Amino acid sequence: MLIGIISDTHVPDRADTLPKKVVDEFSNVDLIVHCGDVTSPQVLNELKDLSKVVAVKGNMDYLELPRKEILDINDIKIGVIHGDIIYPRGDTLKLKYLGLEMGVDILISGHTHTPLIEKQKDILLLNPGSPTTPRCPIKSIMKLEIEDKKVNANLIPI
Repeated sequence: MLIGIISDTHVPDRADTLPKKVVDEFSNVDLIVHCGDVTSPQVLNELKDLSKVVAVKGNMDYLELPRKEILDINDIKIGVIHGDIIYPRGDTLKLKYLGLEMGVDILISGHTHTPLIEKQKDILLLNPGSPTTPRCPIKSIMKLEIEDKKVNANLIPI
């Protein structure tokens, strides 16, 4: 299974549209996970034209979305959160403990606008960054491939 991961799109409050490369990169995925700060149903509709979408609520969202999701894909449990309830931003130790509390193998978050791929003991922490308003030198999204019990996360510059 191939999963497209995106977060902090902030359309239209901080960006006019999703970059075309996001649509191109996600055209072949089985599922898209949006980690919050969607800020517009337009983005979800555009992503739903490409694949099934799971999205969580970010601190800037007014949309009726859950605060967290737990997915079970090929016997791998994946937690999805925005990350605004974890302070300071991107604290990997707190993210690890939240993942342990959730009982997941992978915890995907957003909020920091900075990409992350980090293994913390038995939990893989992922953050796709932002394709529109990064807080680092690159705009980015991520793809996660799960085949059998093998997991491979790849950061994609936009």
